Amino acid sequence: MYGTRRAFFGTALGAAAATALSRPAYAAEGGRRRRRIPPSGIGMHLYTMRTPLAKDFKGTLARLAGMGYATVGVSGRHGNSAAAIRGMLEETRLKAVLEHVGYTVVTGDGLPQALDDIHTLGARWIVVPSLPGSMHTPAGFREAARQFNRAGLAARESGLGPLLFHNHGLDHEVVDGENLYDILLNETDPELVAFELDVYWAAKGGADPRSLFVRHRRRFPALHVKDMAPDGGFADVGSGTLDFPSMFDTARSGGVKQWLVEHDSPADPFATAQNSYTYLANLRY
Repeated sequence: MYGTRRAFFGTALGAAAATALSRPAYAAEGGRRRRRIPPSGIGMHLYTMRTPLAKDFKGTLARLAGMGYATVGVSGRHGNSAAAIRGMLEETRLKAVLEHVGYTVVTGDGLPQALDDIHTLGARWIVVPSLPGSMHTPAGFREAARQFNRAGLAARESGLGPLLFHNHGLDHEVVDGENLYDILLNETDPELVAFELDVYWAAKGGADPRSLFVRHRRRFPALHVKDMAPDGGFADVGSGTLDFPSMFDTARSGGVKQWLVEHDSPADPFATAQNSYTYLANLRY
């Protein structure tokens, strides 16, 4: 578990040019060059905003863009088609980078349409958000690895990036002497399958994102940046106990390109969005 963060809050950022997603940005502080998250890499996973999205999808996107967010991860369309969401994203100058699609869709006949929808959204990655509870065994995770390789090949052949898997705490359990998450890491093809690491759930499950980024290079193109309250619950990014500067120190090794804010149960989604963006935009690590 991470210790208390040594948070850095600087003065308000000036206007910053978008930086290539694959390159870290730097700022001079105290005579040293210090890394920061590229402005084009700070996004919002839209599950956080599900309540306001259900009332006003485009208006919610516009407010996120106004805060400075550059990208979004789609999780629930609220009655909108992929094409309609793409239109709203273009109008608000946001870009979708991924969409969460259920395991049964990815492993069934719905995969071709799901991949077409990723293209329509203008995104790069299709993401499996979780596995059925019945699969939380070594045998189940090996079957998932096999299915992910198959779907990842289809994604590549359609011109998309690798299929991603999003973790929860139970995915890091050791069952019958085997770490379930390690099965996916070790038995999927790195060219076809990668990971959207939820750092909160990784920490909750006893994993160390910093170590994962080093041991499994370039396998983590996207993160869910979610903070942990002192009681183990959810917190706005920058207000909890996770040591993000230490965690992100090896993010470049992990191939991280997108830092997507998430809060599972925000009291005020827009306040959470603003607080979290401000922290990430000012973070130096």
